[in-house]
Amino acid sequence: MEHGYIKRMKDLREDSDLTQADVAKVLKTSQTMYARYERGANALPIHHLLTLCDYYKVSADYLLGRTDKK
Repeated sequence: MEHGYIKRMKDLREDSDLTQADVAKVLKTSQTMYARYERGANALPIHHLLTLCDYYKVSADYLLGRTDKK
């Protein structure tokens, strides 16, 4: 099952010209685990959600697909 945040996570990463490994470093996790989040194989933990929101300077509602406003 694909969650709404998966496309936004990938789009934000690609729009920032970052690799999965780059984002994994920000989250202090492995590239393999980050790839699993981006594929939807593992749910994104809330602490990682908050870190990504801070990093990309977007709201949690935006990242979760609940609003179009960043």
